[in-house]
Amino acid sequence: MKKDLWWKTGVIYQIYPRSFYDTNNDGIGDLPGIIEKLDYLSWLGIDAIWLSPVNNSPMYDFGYDISDYRGIDPVYGTLKDFEKLIERAGERDIKIIMDLVINHSSHLHPWFIESRSSKKNPKRDWYIWRDGNGDNPPNNWKSAFGGSAWEWDEKTGQYYLHSFLREQPDFNWRNRELKEAVFNDIRFWLDKGVSGFRLDVVNWYIKDEKFRNNPFTIKPFDPEKHKYDRNRPETHEVIKELRNLADSYKDILLVGEVFSLIPGNPGLSASFLGNGEDELHLAFDFSIMYRLWSARRFYRAVKRWYKALPENGWPCNVLSNHDQPRGRSRYMGKDFCDGRARVAAVFLLTLKGTPFLYYGEEIGMRNTRIEKCDIVDPLGKRYWPIYKGRDMARTPMQWSKADYAGFSGTRPWLPVNSDYDKVNVESQKSDRYSILNLYRKLLNLRRKHKALVIGAWEPVIKGRGDVLAYFRTYEKEMIFVALNFSTGRRRVRAGQRGQWRVILSTHRTKFEHFTELDFELLPNEATIIKKIGDL
Repeated sequence: MKKDLWWKTGVIYQIYPRSFYDTNNDGIGDLPGIIEKLDYLSWLGIDAIWLSPVNNSPMYDFGYDISDYRGIDPVYGTLKDFEKLIERAGERDIKIIMDLVINHSSHLHPWFIESRSSKKNPKRDWYIWRDGNGDNPPNNWKSAFGGSAWEWDEKTGQYYLHSFLREQPDFNWRNRELKEAVFNDIRFWLDKGVSGFRLDVVNWYIKDEKFRNNPFTIKPFDPEKHKYDRNRPETHEVIKELRNLADSYKDILLVGEVFSLIPGNPGLSASFLGNGEDELHLAFDFSIMYRLWSARRFYRAVKRWYKALPENGWPCNVLSNHDQPRGRSRYMGKDFCDGRARVAAVFLLTLKGTPFLYYGEEIGMRNTRIEKCDIVDPLGKRYWPIYKGRDMARTPMQWSKADYAGFSGTRPWLPVNSDYDKVNVESQKSDRYSILNLYRKLLNLRRKHKALVIGAWEPVIKGRGDVLAYFRTYEKEMIFVALNFSTGRRRVRAGQRGQWRVILSTHRTKFEHFTELDFELLPNEATIIKKIGDL
């Protein structure tokens, strides 16, 4: 496979650094911990690591409020630790992707401190400042975290815009000096050898130049609610400039979080790929995350996503991340959790597109119950008990049966899930039938079969009868994937005669042979079958 297309062919593993592995026993994961676990990640078979933010931050939003874009927060280690991570990961052919949070900075970033010092400060226009509307904020724009998006500054007598917490003031991307300063910070990390960036809320960078009020609407998911403070057409020009910067280096990936009010908005996500070659390389569509467990619903989400892509665009697929409940808890139900998790794993890793795995997904980590006194997420604190925050999906990685799941020698920053004595890496590595070993086999299978990675995707059973089945084909290779989303037996009739052999299954033995794709699927069965001989 072409090396310059690693982001098409690889599997990317998201690490929430606070929760991966703690080496200095302060209860917080760190960069040396990630370095120590590189052999595990190499054994698993991933190709790249996406790190949630590790830059200096006062941690009002746990790193998504950056105070120094060129620094590493001491809680995670040092710049030398980061350089060592790039080097040691590179020795294992693993690339490092950073989280790029540039819609806003921390209110403690030196740029904002200067901007806030005086209306005449040269950096005043690096952020978005406006006079009030009488005794009210400049307009009706709302923060994603609730309340007005405007914060009054007593010293200078104006409001500043914050699309999230008040400690996260928004950049003014219309200011050329600000843009060049941010681009220089990006170059700093590219020169260090990072292989790309995940761009946080990439569709929010530019705001309406006239600061018009957003339309009033009672519809809960109406995009008109944020007509003027998100998804502005000028944002695409910024993305194109970022793409040009990335393309001035070699093999760099830009993947964007396209945040939408609509639960899954493939058209909006796809628009940030431009023509497929001039904006982002990848963009997340979260449609599947918002679907109930259903073969038909999953098929429709995938179909809409693929249809929305530009001709030269490439999809990426994801089931879990740091902002959403873990897929294992969201989809799985109480009685058939393990079976569904296996079907989900095969689904994710045999679809067309770049798969993203969230740490712990490969061992079946679940949401962790967090008591009110243990909540650290600002959203959980503000809205408990209606919304309990994102902490439940960010708890420590479960490495072993040891105290604190082998994550740390002391009490972690968040509680460890009580199931760690059974759900952990150490136990599952030695169990050939574990979900961890299923993930490893799937990643290994992708390396062996180009059809599963860059091949065409042709659905043949589109969710009918709780079954999703499709062909993946590349040149002379044809592979058939059959997924039973139900707890009952289901018949598969794909209308293909010939010589077929099982290459991976949750229920069947490897090398089982078929002369026709007409067989019965057991409950929660996922089976991958390869055609023998030329097409």
